[in-house]
Amino acid sequence: MPRSDLRNIAIIAHVDHGKTSLVDCLLRQSGQFRENQLANDLVLDSNDLERERGITILSKNIALPYRDTTINIIDTPGHADFGGEVERVLQMADGALLLVDAFEGPRPQTRFVLQKALAQNLSPLVVINKIDRPDSRPDDVLSETFDLMVELGADDQTLDFPYIFTSARDGYATHDATDRSGTMEPLFELIHEKIPPPEDTSDQPLQLRATTIEWSEFVGSIVIGRITAGVLDEGQKVLVLKADGVQAAGNVTTIELFDKLGRRTVSQARSGDIVAVQGLDEPAIG
Repeated sequence: MPRSDLRNIAIIAHVDHGKTSLVDCLLRQSGQFRENQLANDLVLDSNDLERERGITILSKNIALPYRDTTINIIDTPGHADFGGEVERVLQMADGALLLVDAFEGPRPQTRFVLQKALAQNLSPLVVINKIDRPDSRPDDVLSETFDLMVELGADDQTLDFPYIFTSARDGYATHDATDRSGTMEPLFELIHEKIPPPEDTSDQPLQLRATTIEWSEFVGSIVIGRITAGVLDEGQKVLVLKADGVQAAGNVTTIELFDKLGRRTVSQARSGDIVAVQGLDEPAIG
């Protein structure tokens, strides 16, 4: 059975096509924050190196509540130098939000990550952003995006992708490229309706696929990944497959789910959840 309460979506975009602005806008319109809680714009670009180079290297995870569903938005590294990171991050998702500038159209960086996403059979949702630009050409860019997917070998089902037009700057999404008003509600609805929910395989033996490891001077390593099967409980004894192929015992001391801009501690998580776990020493990544 699918988990109707969850959507895991990776966001793919070229530099300056509006990825961070779009996520900021979704956060603001989710109704979960006071204005002063989002005083600092561009929440995804938190890494100093990323700010300096203007690229997204390390993935971030943000969870937004929508109706009775949690939408996990997974940021993807957008640079070809980080191909391994891209593939690992995409493994956490069930769909991909492809964000394209309404004037520039698909760029090489977009092509690189999209190719990885299609190879993993992720369902694409195309967002043509910046339609507020006076030089925007949203219909042409939509056609170029379709042509790109054809070039990348997308099948007929994938080519029938859902799409929407947005202005992250002005805060609206619309199915009509000539419309210049509204809110982001149509985009929330499209994600909810078109991105497939993860299958609930909680009755199977536990599997957690680690994608990244954070380090904290207070608690040590924090493993971030997706539970692909089973249930994970606080205090559970687990086997950890290390990078050298050796299995080691682990003890789950803390489980966190992503919650808005942060994380919250839970006693249990299950298949489909993206988690941050303490107590697993140096597992193999990927």
